[in-house]
Amino acid sequence: MKPSLQFRLSQHLTLTPQLQQSIRLLQLSTVELNQEIDRLLMENPALEREDVEESGEAPPAASGSSSTATEAAPTTDSDWASELSSNWRTGESGDEEGEKTFTQPHTPTLRDHLHTQLSLTKLNPRDRVFVGLLIDALDEDGYLTQPLEEIAALLPVEAEADPESFMGELSIALQHLQHFEPAGVGARSPSECLALQLRNHDDCAERKLALEIVATHLELLAARDYTRLKALTGADDEALRSAQRLILGLNPRPGAAFARIEARYVIPDVVVRKVRNVWRASLNPEAMPRLRINRLYAEIAAGARSAGSLSTQLQEARWLIKNVQQRFDTILRVSQAIVDRQRHFLEHGEVAMRPLVLREIAETLSLHESTISRVTTQKYMATPRGTFELKYFFGSHVATEAGGAASSTAIRALIKQLVAAEDAKAPLSDARISQILGEQGIVVARRTIAKYREALQIPAVNQRKAL
Repeated sequence: MKPSLQFRLSQHLTLTPQLQQSIRLLQLSTVELNQEIDRLLMENPALEREDVEESGEAPPAASGSSSTATEAAPTTDSDWASELSSNWRTGESGDEEGEKTFTQPHTPTLRDHLHTQLSLTKLNPRDRVFVGLLIDALDEDGYLTQPLEEIAALLPVEAEADPESFMGELSIALQHLQHFEPAGVGARSPSECLALQLRNHDDCAERKLALEIVATHLELLAARDYTRLKALTGADDEALRSAQRLILGLNPRPGAAFARIEARYVIPDVVVRKVRNVWRASLNPEAMPRLRINRLYAEIAAGARSAGSLSTQLQEARWLIKNVQQRFDTILRVSQAIVDRQRHFLEHGEVAMRPLVLREIAETLSLHESTISRVTTQKYMATPRGTFELKYFFGSHVATEAGGAASSTAIRALIKQLVAAEDAKAPLSDARISQILGEQGIVVARRTIAKYREALQIPAVNQRKAL
């Protein structure tokens, strides 16, 4: 085969560094964007924030940033109890003059609360250690999910005791723990948790029935299978109602009140207001980083004989400023297009949400559908009806008898309304909800109703039925 020269013409897309950065910034959330800018600010001296005050003083240290260390207590081979309980000590620390300093007050955790009660008991040191071990093994809801056998296996060999002896002492310690507050703490199952709380109630007929139900028939109560409950317990309707009220008044998560809930704040990228009867989207200034070129650095780069890395850093800084601005311009364009299509939602709520797909916005703005997908992910819009991710305004649809379409969001809202208004003694089945929507001209299959109901975390009809 003779060698020959051939020419082939082809097209391919080459992503320049500037375009790559533009795409990357577009898909970042506001928090991630600021983290990326902070990184670039440290790497590129040609870039700075407009809102940074130029001063020679270092910023003050944040309060509470310093940490204190407690001195470990001396231990011996025989004193294994003090070794295990050393982590129960308080956070007090002292300086060289003997003055005590304290950390800032904080909300006590469940373990703090239980260890405080433990310190007030008259148990001997060894029993305190075993109760303390169980306290440290509790989860945030106050349950002991780790088997006693596993806890016993963690005990040090210096104790010179066999596992069976440990098991006996741990069982006794668990009984002590289960008498602590909040009631139900130290339980190993929801059934045991509720039973522990019921034992604190006055002895009465409904208490005995409630204890029987939580011990052996809790699943039937959760399923609201009252017919089988009455058959198995021999109780009449009134007795069963009284026992149910007593059980519903208990707390299946006794430790939840001590859980530290970290609030997750969302800074909206866009704010929507009604101006002269027209809904307008505008960028949120608090979400927009204000960047500029460092003037002194630019002057040095302009006067330098060898441009080199200085001009490169200047160019990269200009790219970043331009791409950040383009990112927010694109977010605003997409947001306004969404607002124009979902103005009925802004006026009337979820029931008025119209069907919308990414392709519709992409065609309107002459952008690629993948760009719309990036823009609507982890970007938020503040409206008079709440703050929503831009993706919230998109959704599937179902047909109507009039030839139109209803959004899945609107249908879910209608399902919530129907369930909220139903008779608790005769709740609506999925088939009946489908029928009611059909009478309103919205054709939705029973299976679709069930899917939306489950997404809304609405129980099935038998579980919503009141006794």
